[in-house]
Amino acid sequence: MRRHLGLFDAVVVGLGSMLGAGVFAALGPGAQAAGAGLIIGLAIAAVVAYCNATSSARLAARYPASGGTYVYGRERLGAFWGYLAGWGFVVGKTASCAAMALTVGFYLWPERAHTVAVAATVALTAVNYLGVRKAAWLTRAIVAVVLAVLAAVATVAFTAPTTEAARLRIGSDVTVGGVLQAAGLLFFAFAGYARIATLGEEVRDPARTIPRAVGLALGIVLAVYGVVAVAALAVLGPGGLAAAEAPLSQTVRAAGAAWMVPVVAAGAAVAALGSLLALILGVSRTVLAMARDRRLPHGLAAVHPRFGVPHRAEAAVGAVVAVLAATADLRGAIGFSSFCVLVYYAVANASAWTLTRAEGRPARAVPVAGVAGCLVLAFALPATSVVWGAAVLAVGAVFYGLRTGPNRS
Repeated sequence: MRRHLGLFDAVVVGLGSMLGAGVFAALGPGAQAAGAGLIIGLAIAAVVAYCNATSSARLAARYPASGGTYVYGRERLGAFWGYLAGWGFVVGKTASCAAMALTVGFYLWPERAHTVAVAATVALTAVNYLGVRKAAWLTRAIVAVVLAVLAAVATVAFTAPTTEAARLRIGSDVTVGGVLQAAGLLFFAFAGYARIATLGEEVRDPARTIPRAVGLALGIVLAVYGVVAVAALAVLGPGGLAAAEAPLSQTVRAAGAAWMVPVVAAGAAVAALGSLLALILGVSRTVLAMARDRRLPHGLAAVHPRFGVPHRAEAAVGAVVAVLAATADLRGAIGFSSFCVLVYYAVANASAWTLTRAEGRPARAVPVAGVAGCLVLAFALPATSVVWGAAVLAVGAVFYGLRTGPNRS
């Protein structure tokens, strides 16, 4: 595959995969779980994300190939752990794709949300099919629009007469379990930071570019999320934010700037499209890597001779996402995705632990905190998400055993 992506485009791919999920889809559920403890949950999710990003960046520099933690787990821990990570990523991020497609639908045309979601999936699958260079340029434009909208929302919120700092005060109703559940749900918002690691074969100078791109993308999004979350809480309060179906639209309305509601709605749709674009890109590359190893049907490993993309993998991912977008529940998809992806990153941190100093091993505390944080947040999620996520991972493990047989690794 051709190496088209430089540092700027790599950072933009990471931003495009994060910004849509967190601000427009996860703040409400996070506030519902933690109340004013939302900010603490955001901070915990950020710490886990930092550990995951550091471990993933070191591993991606060592193994600059498509597949991300599927490759790292296979090379460092063994074939089964690599497969489990890849399976968790594919199913979890396929659910994320559906969630982002549905976000587009609910903001643009609530009465026909599922129809719009399917149309968006088909359109962005076609964009990715034409090649990663075109996808990166489109993502760059989307990120610029989203950042402008979020800056406007924060400005309106912080200058509104209805804004009260007292609404940020943490009361006795905030519980440890609620904060951890909020962190697990908000992790859904951060999970795109290492998307560039799954594009290892398409990045120029991967050993230098990938670690820098991951760190820059995560740092920018942390700052944006923190500012916007504080602004929304200061205007709506914990209860208002938890009850809002469109939190940022409700924020500007409560701040006395109802004229901005259509702008925010358009920004939400654009943000979700940006996330969907990058998600389809990342999932298809993991499918490619697993298909090459015959952990998935080998026909999915084909690379288009003209566009240089895994066209069969992209078409298959797009088809599955379209079906889910026509039938899925938005909040359920967020919880399920978070569980599967937290397991994925637990494997990434365990893989980073095995690196030697000469291989660029991170400080030992980083992968240890990453594994512990991922597992704690995964099992703090709503029970339905945990049960369904564990069941799907178990199905993947059974499928692995059937394909490899008792005498193969």
